[in-house]
Amino acid sequence: MKHLEVSESRRQFLKASSLAGGGLLLSFNWLASCRFSAEEMGEMPKEWSELNGFLKIADNGQVTIMSPNPEGGQNVKTSMPMIVADELDVDWKSVRVEQAPLNLDAFSFQWLGGSQAIRRGWPGLRQAGASARLMLRTAAAQAWEVDPVEVTTRSGVLEHQPSGRSAGYGAFAAAAALLPVPEEVPLKEPGDFHIIGSSRKNVDGPEIVTGKPLFGSDISEEGMLIAMIVHPTAFGLKIKSVDDSQARNMPGIRDIFTIQILDEAYQKEYFDTLTFNEVVAIVGDSTWQVMQAKKALRITCEPIATREETRLRFGQPYPFVTPSGLESSAGHERQMEEMAVRPGAIRRKDGDPEAAFRRAARIVERSYTGPFLAHNCMEPMTFFADVSPTHARLKGPLQKPELTEKALSARLGMPLEQIDFEMTRLGGGYGRRSYAHWAIEAALISQHMGAPVKLTYSREDDMTAGIYRPAYHVRFRAGLDAENNLIAFHVKAGGIPESPLAANRFPAGAVPHYLAEEWTLDTNLTVGSFRAPRSNFMAASEQSFLDEVAEAAGKDPIEFRLELLEQALTNPVGETNDYDAARYAGVLELVREKSGWANPPDGLYRGVSAYFCHNSYAAQVLDLVMEDGKPRVQNVTCALDCGIVINPDAARNLTEGGIVDGIGNALFAELPFVDGVAQKDNFDRYRMIRMAEAPKAIDVHFVENGMDPTGLGEPMFPPVFAALANALYQATGRRHYRQPFLG
Repeated sequence: MKHLEVSESRRQFLKASSLAGGGLLLSFNWLASCRFSAEEMGEMPKEWSELNGFLKIADNGQVTIMSPNPEGGQNVKTSMPMIVADELDVDWKSVRVEQAPLNLDAFSFQWLGGSQAIRRGWPGLRQAGASARLMLRTAAAQAWEVDPVEVTTRSGVLEHQPSGRSAGYGAFAAAAALLPVPEEVPLKEPGDFHIIGSSRKNVDGPEIVTGKPLFGSDISEEGMLIAMIVHPTAFGLKIKSVDDSQARNMPGIRDIFTIQILDEAYQKEYFDTLTFNEVVAIVGDSTWQVMQAKKALRITCEPIATREETRLRFGQPYPFVTPSGLESSAGHERQMEEMAVRPGAIRRKDGDPEAAFRRAARIVERSYTGPFLAHNCMEPMTFFADVSPTHARLKGPLQKPELTEKALSARLGMPLEQIDFEMTRLGGGYGRRSYAHWAIEAALISQHMGAPVKLTYSREDDMTAGIYRPAYHVRFRAGLDAENNLIAFHVKAGGIPESPLAANRFPAGAVPHYLAEEWTLDTNLTVGSFRAPRSNFMAASEQSFLDEVAEAAGKDPIEFRLELLEQALTNPVGETNDYDAARYAGVLELVREKSGWANPPDGLYRGVSAYFCHNSYAAQVLDLVMEDGKPRVQNVTCALDCGIVINPDAARNLTEGGIVDGIGNALFAELPFVDGVAQKDNFDRYRMIRMAEAPKAIDVHFVENGMDPTGLGEPMFPPVFAALANALYQATGRRHYRQPFLG
């Protein structure tokens, strides 16, 4: 049996008086022993703060587990409590799950992002449940005057078999609250799990299907006003003047005024990204009235000046430039092509790639581009705020509420102790709700009005003043020798305004001569995380290119990849490769088996792809047919290695959703700009995948290796782009170097 040392001995079980009716309230630092590097976590900091959670056991045996992480549809509100409940050894039917509010005293890492909730929470969540279980066993042993080792548990019941005594957890919850924290706790072996690894229904399921208020858009309070904003007409402009003479006198309109979201002197951090720092607020009695006034408002804009500033990225300063000018997608493409032929910043170099390319028998060279993309959350940005001179109460959907609270504290000049954030379910996120300037806008509007306010963005507001996926470009070169072995590989990647390069990922480490370069271009368009940041483009391009290289070498696409991974496993090049070649090969072998790769059905065209990101491995085989000249995806077979799967049905659902999302983005998604103006502002022009275009079937398989769980919300998303591109090539004979494929 594995034992886990309790890393913070100062933690205490609070006394039963903390609970109405008596019982046990456990305050627990779920992540005290977890430390991960920024490289492991992508956009996450090098040092993690402690994340605290509360486990409550009432005297009637009712177990309540607080879920601190925002719930964005990834089902952590169910899966994380499942881990605690399993180690606690309770019947899942007796568990209640509650969404915790933002509480920096109790929880110091309440984030959604990077597919890290389960991975980072795993040891601490188990520790929370196991420690409470040991405390209850000890309390029962003292009462029964027996050895604690003789006290066992089963589904929330304490038993002493030699004497035949038993009692529910509630009977000893108050006594357990008085005991000291154990220095180490025994953890279950995976074979003893009875909740982890079994499918459990979404704890919010009944409320979702019956339309109970769970989302930010559902918020309604007495005396609440409705607010909307008007932003400058293009990126590269700012508000010069406002003509509200007509709008101000329309029915139900309370006020129209400008707000400055962040003070100019404020030290911005990475997630303080916002589109326009000054906007016009329109406040009224109803949404319809505010929308009508918004149409009547007239603003005049003027150009911005180039701004150079220093921002902080988890304490580390970095330069940030916002250039002047009105930008267009056509100009972006020219700029990226120019950068692609210039020398880039070298991020990795193995062997002598220049010499290897000179002696190569054949060179394959291709370039790939990806456009700006809108998140298009089904629920547009919205937030409730009620701000008085001494207290701020906010409620709504956020991915990183503790960072938003810090920015709001600085803007209002109000201590954190006087600010309360309550989290709702996210009606879509995947990066967009990480940059929560609209929550600050809501607070400023409420402060100005002296009344509770719900701020709502229209779809057009969010798409034309959004925070987008960056535009990317990558150029690959591959050198083959006379025996069709890959001897040289060169990747030069860049983007506006960030590079998507991951220099130490496959095929780095599998090729003797390897070169990775990158470059960036500044922009005044606001960008940020988009599901599987950077990987969503690099997987699409890299895995498409590897298929073309495999064809040039006369090799089966899966065999070609497995040969490279065997090289990385048995004779790796370099010491900084960030993937496990055996696990990478494992998902390829599994998807080859489950898809029947060797014997494809007649009439189907298929493509394969595999990628490592967010600490997990995914491989996919996609089958399609052509109907009236259009592709129709029939089936996707997906193999995933994400360690122990907590909730299999939920994991499959998440995987299926990510695959459908990826196919839609690959086929249709694109947001072009002309003179700083987004050319698509709603779903009538920004094409999303439709029900009839989703795969007929998605077959998901998980590698069962017993390893600690890793990320799942994002790893299945990037590779499906290339699986689709490679299948399209088999169907049409045309390679796709530009996203979207049907744009």
